[in-house]
Amino acid sequence: MTDTFGAKSTTDEVLQGIDLSGKRILVTGVSAGLGVETARTLKAHGAHVVGAARDLAKAEKATDAVRAEKAGSFELIELDLASLKCVRAAADALVRKGETFDLVIANAGVMAAPKGTTADGFETQFGTNHLGHFVFVNRIVSLFKPGSRLVNLASSGHRFSDVDLDDPNFAHTEYDPWIAYGRSKTANVLFAVEFDRRHKDQGVRAVAVHPGGINTELGRHLPPGEIEKLVENLNKSRPADDPFTFKTIPQGAATTVWAGVKAPADLVGGKYCEDCHVAEPNDGPGIIGGVRAYALDPAHAKALWAKSEELVGERF
Repeated sequence: MTDTFGAKSTTDEVLQGIDLSGKRILVTGVSAGLGVETARTLKAHGAHVVGAARDLAKAEKATDAVRAEKAGSFELIELDLASLKCVRAAADALVRKGETFDLVIANAGVMAAPKGTTADGFETQFGTNHLGHFVFVNRIVSLFKPGSRLVNLASSGHRFSDVDLDDPNFAHTEYDPWIAYGRSKTANVLFAVEFDRRHKDQGVRAVAVHPGGINTELGRHLPPGEIEKLVENLNKSRPADDPFTFKTIPQGAATTVWAGVKAPADLVGGKYCEDCHVAEPNDGPGIIGGVRAYALDPAHAKALWAKSEELVGERF
């Protein structure tokens, strides 16, 4: 690759000179933040973007900037990842239309939510961030073109905790919102690992990405002072002359479009990326750069897939 991108690269910088005319791209979570910016920049480069959101009225207002881009085209569909009935209905409607995709970006999610359950009784974060996307993506897998990709939005929060296949809903474990978030983000990485293994022979690849720290609506469940406390803890594991700073939203969405469009498929397939590069293994303490080994373990990924099928009552 002749271009070098990093933590401060923006979506428009990553996609400079790229024509996405004729490409169809699906992005979940287009009612705020990263999802809106991802949809905007892809449409600006000529793609037809299908944006999925739980609240269509909110998404309509949030995506004015997407529609304002002169190139490409854009449409919205309803997708509530916390309801498998809604997930299946949305996926089945797409399959009936039969229009294929060059890229699917599983961007939607919740973070550090208070203890609760989805419509199907799953712990909110695992059920929304992982199981909702697991069913949706697998239900539309026939629409993935050869050469297409799946990009799962994960997080350095995967470092908080591994998945717990014995107690995914905290039935026997004291609930902690950050542990639950970590489990769901680890699941996002493992889902990409196993999806990539299953589909790469057909030319379909998958990758997980960490967008970086961005102060978006994702933090709506956090109590006052929690963000400041988190930043303080992050800086404990960083050099004094390199303190943590938030990315802008265009910087945060850059790794998504880099992994989905710019990077070679064989470089990123089955990997975890951050700051527009493939992350290095790092099992050290703290929420720092790199990826923990358990998030990329192939056997672990297969086990999560089997457990997810069991939970949702569907084989893929």
